[in-house]
Amino acid sequence: MILLRKKQSHTKRKHVELADMNALIIGGETILPGESKKIDLQVVRLYTDTEVKMPVYVKRSRKSGPIVFVSAAVHGDELNGIEIIRRLIRRSSLKLTKGTLIFVPMVNVYGVLNQSRYMPDRRDLNRVFPGSARGSLAGRLADIFLTEIVSKCDYGIDLHTGAIHRSNLPQIRANLDDVETREMAKIFGVPVLLNSNLRDGSLRESAVEHGVKILLYEAGEALRFDELSIRAGEKGILNILAHLGMIRKKISLNKKIVPFIAYSSSWIRADTSGFVRDRVQIGDQVAKNQVLAEVGDAFGEVQSQVLASREGIVIGKQNIPLVQEGDAMFHIAYFKESDEVAGNIGDLADNLLDS
Repeated sequence: MILLRKKQSHTKRKHVELADMNALIIGGETILPGESKKIDLQVVRLYTDTEVKMPVYVKRSRKSGPIVFVSAAVHGDELNGIEIIRRLIRRSSLKLTKGTLIFVPMVNVYGVLNQSRYMPDRRDLNRVFPGSARGSLAGRLADIFLTEIVSKCDYGIDLHTGAIHRSNLPQIRANLDDVETREMAKIFGVPVLLNSNLRDGSLRESAVEHGVKILLYEAGEALRFDELSIRAGEKGILNILAHLGMIRKKISLNKKIVPFIAYSSSWIRADTSGFVRDRVQIGDQVAKNQVLAEVGDAFGEVQSQVLASREGIVIGKQNIPLVQEGDAMFHIAYFKESDEVAGNIGDLADNLLDS
């Protein structure tokens, strides 16, 4: 009996040692294979002696595999991503067969609290990566997020919306010159893929430098929930997890929706100030020199017409019906097959909102 007990003790110790080797540590919290855990990652203490904490939810399979983060609200007024993550966390059918999933519904917690895009030091968090442990408030937050979350992952999906008073068509922005990233972008399941250069100081740039393959999902408007954008994002993330073999689910792609890659895009700007009357909407196909909007004065007289510079698809637009000279009004992506892209956008809406 004594020998048996010793053998059991040795076996138990061995299991503990093996478990420790596979432990994931975030903010001093240990998450073992097979565990799920909510973590309050401490970010900063304000001058009111209030602690600001970043909520993190970790879900691990017992079987090793890819580590994937899904983040939202890097800009604090971009709320669609928060709802996408909330729905995924509450999804009872989301069971991992391998790997680890890290949800970060609010990266810029202070921005969410104040319904602001920016940090309290007025910095854009997505322009200060990789940050610094001894830098500005935004720099410290960037450093914590990169060190505690991003650098420990293999893949990432960062969720965004348009800025205040601007809407974006559901789209993926990524380095599409990378074969694996391009395949993931297609699997996500939205009609428009934008080959986007890395911006200095962006989360995407720092993630790539750490060897993390990352997609940026843009959809909807700041400070608003948009059901189409939310459903498309939720479905896209599940498609990626299925593609990586992390969940038992068939990749759900509408056969009618074939993703098209835009290698260039531009904003059309107002050449005069006044009141706006839109002539096109997001998702519309436009021809060269087509009237996108009319800008008039307070007496109802049309002062100028905003024209498309070339054929393309409207993937973003300003929503407020007031414009100053030089303001960006319409974001146009350029494709070889614009008519087919426009048809796919209609199919996306029909598929998601009717389900």
